[in-house]
Amino acid sequence: MDSAQHISIYTEDDYYNTPNDVRCELIDGQLIYAQAAPSRIHQSILMELSLTIGNHIKSKGGSCKVYPAPFAVKLRDDRDTIVEPDISVICDPCKLTDRGCTGAPDWIIEIVSPSNSSHDYVRKLNLYLDAGVREYWIVDPTTQRIFVYNLDTDSFRVQTYTFNDTVKAGIYEDLEIDFSTLEL
Repeated sequence: MDSAQHISIYTEDDYYNTPNDVRCELIDGQLIYAQAAPSRIHQSILMELSLTIGNHIKSKGGSCKVYPAPFAVKLRDDRDTIVEPDISVICDPCKLTDRGCTGAPDWIIEIVSPSNSSHDYVRKLNLYLDAGVREYWIVDPTTQRIFVYNLDTDSFRVQTYTFNDTVKAGIYEDLEIDFSTLEL
């Protein structure tokens, strides 16, 4: 029997029918389950960045919205890929639905967990690039590095920072996040 016959293809319905206490993503028809609850440092980074970005948007009277995980993002109008980025910034309200977001967010931030680093560095980078995400940050608490991918340019660019640096958000002219001041 061909090994391809053993591969199950899951759909959006399967994703939404998983129990509420089970975190997973649907990538290319495969359900990918979260291995463990996020660490304290992961959650601290998530909260600090969400608050910083949200407060900046609010102070400028901006229309973009910040959604921390768990928040379902259906990257394309197909039925076989739904991800849950750690932070999604969505500037087009037409992409928002009762279930989350349909279409590419403008900015995604993933906070690396040791058990799934290749998932964020390789698989999701390619998914986000292909879907049209404008900016993608990978925050790695273990190495204390931030990788900033500007994906909306003709030339693919990545810049690397440390937790001692100030990082400028590419989708905003006047947002800089000083990682050394975050309460982690």
